[in-house]
Amino acid sequence: MTATLAELPAPELPPWLAPALPYRRRCAQVGEHRIHFIDHGAGVPVLMLHGNPTWSFLWRKVIAKLDPERFRSVAPDLFGFGLSTKPPDLASHSLEAHARVGLGLVEALDLRGAVLVGQDWGGPTGVAVMARAKDRFRGLVLANTAALVPRRPLRTSAFHRFSHLPGVSTLAFRGLGFPVPILSRLQGDPRSLGPAEIRAYGWPLRSWRLRAGPLAMARMVPDREGHPTLGVLDETDAFLRSYRGPAALVWGTRDPILGRAHHRLSEALPHATVELTEAGHFLQEEVPDRLAAAIERVASAA
Repeated sequence: MTATLAELPAPELPPWLAPALPYRRRCAQVGEHRIHFIDHGAGVPVLMLHGNPTWSFLWRKVIAKLDPERFRSVAPDLFGFGLSTKPPDLASHSLEAHARVGLGLVEALDLRGAVLVGQDWGGPTGVAVMARAKDRFRGLVLANTAALVPRRPLRTSAFHRFSHLPGVSTLAFRGLGFPVPILSRLQGDPRSLGPAEIRAYGWPLRSWRLRAGPLAMARMVPDREGHPTLGVLDETDAFLRSYRGPAALVWGTRDPILGRAHHRLSEALPHATVELTEAGHFLQEEVPDRLAAAIERVASAA
């Protein structure tokens, strides 16, 4: 996928939000999508990928913990989220499409010797990128994600089953901004996502037209044989089981969705360090120091 790295202007942030992101922000044209990303610091590239329904704002505390003279933090908004292009149709979203765009950005930035950090859908998206560009990465940090082929029979959570209900799911996700208003329920400490943070996560998704991403990404969870996500998960599963480079798992065990998913990943990556915390799903908000320390360890071990 072609990518243009001309210095495209980054969209302005509202005055109430700008102080929370005091980092250089850039945009790149990757195929049909304009991808917004934080690009802060110099040195070892650290590619940080978010999931549903967040954006690069999620990584702000982790970036603040990393020495900008040693690390270059690159945190893109997946298309459909944040300040990146938001196609209004659900069909534009697939794990394969997100992986192709992610790879296009990595190649456009010519990242080399990078550490991949992925959480939620940023995990399988990033691992797919890493599997297709092995020579560009030195290490791997995963947090509250699922990047392996799911066990059979396929089971999904109530949240993901709800996303497939006709009519009512569209109203909830696109009309009411679901699941942004309830993100604090996924945290170890619900106070870690207060009104200011919820406002920041909801701002890029402030209208029906801008809200296709969260619903489409919820439906990317495989719920049947032949689901298109399964093909990419076959690829990421095989890569992780063969991977022997530096790796770390940092986990929020109070995550009601993926709090126990570290067990399978640690079996696939038996050499990875595993650090369990009392955080919830969005552990970047609760234990950014633990994530930053893991990034530093993985970078140093390479």
